[in-house]
Amino acid sequence: MQNLPDKLYSVDSVVQLEQIAINQFDIPAYELMKRAGKAVFNIIDSSYPQCKKILVLCGAGNNAGDGYVVARLAKQAGFDVSVISLIDPAALKNEAQLAYQDWLSVAENTVADKSLIGEADIIIDALLGTGLTREVSAEWADWINAVNRSNKPVIAVDVPSGLIANTGAIAGSAVEADHTVCFIGLKQGLFTAQGKDVCGEIVFDDLALPEAVYSHVEADARLIKSVDYSLLPKRKSSSNKGNFGHVLIVGGNTGMPGAVILAAKAALRAGAGLVTVITVASNLEAITSAVPEAMVKTCDINAFKEVFTDSLIKSITHIAIGMGLGQDDWALALLVHCTGLDKPVLIDADALNLIARHEVTIKSCLVITPHPGEAARLLSTETALSSADIQKNRFDAVRKLHGLFDTEEVRVVILKGSGTLIFDGETVKVCASGNAAMAAPGMGDVLSGIVIALMAQGINVRDAAELAVCLHASAARAFTNGKTRGLLASDLVDALPEVLQ
Repeated sequence: MQNLPDKLYSVDSVVQLEQIAINQFDIPAYELMKRAGKAVFNIIDSSYPQCKKILVLCGAGNNAGDGYVVARLAKQAGFDVSVISLIDPAALKNEAQLAYQDWLSVAENTVADKSLIGEADIIIDALLGTGLTREVSAEWADWINAVNRSNKPVIAVDVPSGLIANTGAIAGSAVEADHTVCFIGLKQGLFTAQGKDVCGEIVFDDLALPEAVYSHVEADARLIKSVDYSLLPKRKSSSNKGNFGHVLIVGGNTGMPGAVILAAKAALRAGAGLVTVITVASNLEAITSAVPEAMVKTCDINAFKEVFTDSLIKSITHIAIGMGLGQDDWALALLVHCTGLDKPVLIDADALNLIARHEVTIKSCLVITPHPGEAARLLSTETALSSADIQKNRFDAVRKLHGLFDTEEVRVVILKGSGTLIFDGETVKVCASGNAAMAAPGMGDVLSGIVIALMAQGINVRDAAELAVCLHASAARAFTNGKTRGLLASDLVDALPEVLQ
């Protein structure tokens, strides 16, 4: 990922870039297609030198044209090449038809026979390109599934067939590629939702477009490639805990002390100067034993305001609420009270579910950190949405979530999940560096603790959100060392000191 550009584009934006290159910079469209085919062939040559028998699967449109260019180059280089088309290639138009005719100058297509999948050393996926917006038909899905069952190495041309390039959603079935060679502009869907499951290693080729081409089209999102440690404030030797904020963590309803324990420990590990937890009385012993460094105050529904003394309100700088909060009257009363204190506030978990059910006035700068299920509840109106609905278009969802909150201060939405999205009202940023081991309980509580701690240390909410998400993912990678199972949220907390260095 380090070698990839940070600009991400929608399909329409990439089409604009391509048309600018053709019409304003006089680069012939077929020349671009030949460059794309050469970029794929180079991956075969460099990454799979032992693979001599190549099967190219072609569909319609320019994606098929790219495939025919790959096939011709491979044939001319001495590879044993078979091409199967799932449409009548006579129906191809413009540059794709030219590429097909050039292929016919060196060989012919093979009769469609799935047994050839098993005979190939490597498969080139040029079936469905970036224009896919609907479910893959049954016939094409059969071929896609046959490719996946073969366990043969696959190189996808521009995008794995069946993956919707704008959203990262799979349209029923998708090729599971080992490499995806992406042209002109990185498609935003490759880095979120199910994109990471099917793209394999992403290789980018700008097809030698002049840099001036890119000045005409704004990127639709930005890829966060690594932790930006410059965002962390330097600490003076003369510092004391009072210099790094006082975080109030509110949550932990009856029987749920774990969430606030994780959030409090994460906040302390991430550098918050002071942490106070407000919870129910039955959680006192568990929390004080697990996090002796935190102060703990308890209350019930009848006396919750008493814990918010003038001295506490004056002392606290930032609030995080929702972790294990529950959705009863006690939880709602605390949410209403905390969001009316005119303090910067992070809202997570059950606090988001309460907002979805009740009208709660938000007065201050905030960040919300929903997972897809919480996002669905927040965005449901007459028709209830599901987490699957959110995953169909996470970019659209994060923008709509941002629009739900109307404050004069800066606000940020962190839509958690594979390829976490961060939106501040201006730019969507994508962090694609997490791994499957993070699909475990408590991970969101840890993230909330990190975010609020960074804000408490004076980092603005935009940068704190970005930095926290990256540190969260980096801590997971540091602990798991590439493994996809066995990670606990508490392990991630313990790994924070290492990645913070």
